[in-house]
Amino acid sequence: MFCGVLSSGGHAADKKDPQGGACMPGFEILLQKQLKGKQMQKEMSEFVHERIKIEEEYAKNLSKLSLSPLAAQEEGTVGEAWIQLKKSLHDEAEVHLKFSNKLHSEVEKPMLTFRSDHFKKDLKKYDHHIADLRKQLASRYAGVEKARKALADRQKDLEVKTQQLEVKLSNKTEEDIKKARRKSTQAGDDLMRSLDLYNQTQSKWFEEMVTTSMELEKLEVDRIEWIQQHLRQYTTLRHETDMFNQSTIENVDQLLRAVDPAKDRDLWVKEHKTGDVRPIDLDI
Repeated sequence: MFCGVLSSGGHAADKKDPQGGACMPGFEILLQKQLKGKQMQKEMSEFVHERIKIEEEYAKNLSKLSLSPLAAQEEGTVGEAWIQLKKSLHDEAEVHLKFSNKLHSEVEKPMLTFRSDHFKKDLKKYDHHIADLRKQLASRYAGVEKARKALADRQKDLEVKTQQLEVKLSNKTEEDIKKARRKSTQAGDDLMRSLDLYNQTQSKWFEEMVTTSMELEKLEVDRIEWIQQHLRQYTTLRHETDMFNQSTIENVDQLLRAVDPAKDRDLWVKEHKTGDVRPIDLDI
């Protein structure tokens, strides 16, 4: 989960990649995930916006076509079916226009405004907080290493002075030995205090890392559930559009089933009175 690991000395360090460069700290990866998620949501909103534009243009063209005068002089039952077919285009245009409006209000806008501009500022607060703890941890570790080196130097000095006294190679007195021993003991105490401070800082850093990481994880879960909810709304609206489109064509189907060539012939004959005047037999 984290790129940061404990080095051989016990401090927090960044793991090296195969090419030898330091990789991004684990917490930074979590932050980048959040920013990427916000960007993906923005792009999804842009995608839906493009779909809305297509629906609006489609509705506009359907409405325009429904007003076409083509075949307007068709008569009879076929003419009635033709008039209803053109009207169905107008009704279908209304369906797609409503679909585009609902896409805007119920999908595009909520996804675009899910996380406000304060979101990035909140992430920066998390980042700065953890970064400060990392700096404290590095500083405490440096203190441990410094104290460790000081103890080693004092122990070496004590050992050298003790050996010199034993072989009579120096005029060091017992007092000098005691002084060196006190410094060695003091260095040991300093190391223990440094270790204690480091361990306290390390414990706090770990607790904050776990807590903050869980908060970021919850944010990601919320984001995914939000996307799921509104993409489901998209499919719901799409199904409704299909259903309403189907209803716009039902009247056309009914009138087409009612088309009757014989009836159309009779209506035409009655209108034009073509059967009123007929030739008669002539008498001489």
